[in-house]
Amino acid sequence: MSAATKTLLKEDRILMQRRELLKSITALAAGSAAEPLLHALSRSTRVPPTRVIDTHIHLFDPSRPGGVPWPEKTDTALYRPALPDRYAELSEPLGIVGAIAVECSPWQVDNFWLQDVVARNPIMLGFIGDLLPEAPEFAATLDRLQRSPLFLGIRYGNLWHRDLNAAIQSSEFVSGLKQLALAGLVLETANPDPALIAAVLLVSDRIPDLRIVIDHLPHADPPTDVPGRRNYEGNLHELSRRPMVFVKGSEIVRRSGGRVQLDAGFYKAQLDQLWDFFGEDRIFFGSDWPNSDTLSTYDETFSVAKHYIETRSPDAQQKYFCRNSLTVYRWHSRTSAQAYLEKL
Repeated sequence: MSAATKTLLKEDRILMQRRELLKSITALAAGSAAEPLLHALSRSTRVPPTRVIDTHIHLFDPSRPGGVPWPEKTDTALYRPALPDRYAELSEPLGIVGAIAVECSPWQVDNFWLQDVVARNPIMLGFIGDLLPEAPEFAATLDRLQRSPLFLGIRYGNLWHRDLNAAIQSSEFVSGLKQLALAGLVLETANPDPALIAAVLLVSDRIPDLRIVIDHLPHADPPTDVPGRRNYEGNLHELSRRPMVFVKGSEIVRRSGGRVQLDAGFYKAQLDQLWDFFGEDRIFFGSDWPNSDTLSTYDETFSVAKHYIETRSPDAQQKYFCRNSLTVYRWHSRTSAQAYLEKL
């Protein structure tokens, strides 16, 4: 039995004991004097925010025949197999009980490689594929992938020389996204900048029932000029009014002043702004592993997010670390620890 599993079992025993105590006090409570204790105990029976769903990791294996399009062979930090077993060794001690893989290859066949890898590893709750909605084969490929409950959506944005603003002008692209929405799947964007945020607004206008996830938004650089920043923040505010638009709290850590900043306080102002825009029901955790290894260890990446979110209520922490991911991706549990979260 792993250390992480032992920790989860211990938490279950503690929660069970607290619930039994709460039932006993409830039965005995006859006056208002018991109310403060009842309130405190009822809050303490919530699942600790140490049970986490990581909604953004990348899986690849450079040793496969044909190699991989990313990362580059010259990338000494990343160019080695990034597979679920290695990820679990890093993440499980921190309370991560499930993860979602985001395809990092534009090769269509790699969607099916990723599907196989995810299917063989129960820590994986699903994956986000990489397809071109405007492509003639999109509908057929989407149909094949969505036969698996592990397929959760696709990613499109500022990667592989794509332009969401140009793509949304195409009737074929819009038709593909409508198929995605009809299937109850997610569109994730990639690597946000002001132009991408404006394009997301257009996508939301054209397909209002499509669930959209803006990933890596904490890492986006707002315009430095006043009119540009005002327009950028205005677009974010408008997106915050769209209930089908969500924000992934990934790529928080960055380099500044010649060094990697690992103090959560360094990011507070920007994260507070996103929190003010989108609220506790629309933001959730993603590590961006192993891409995050180019700046910090997994422990450090998680610690920055954890120290920031600890300034919020216990309920908000649970939403950020697990419950919001279920709302967005509608994942299905594959382990008992995941099933526990699914029932919350």
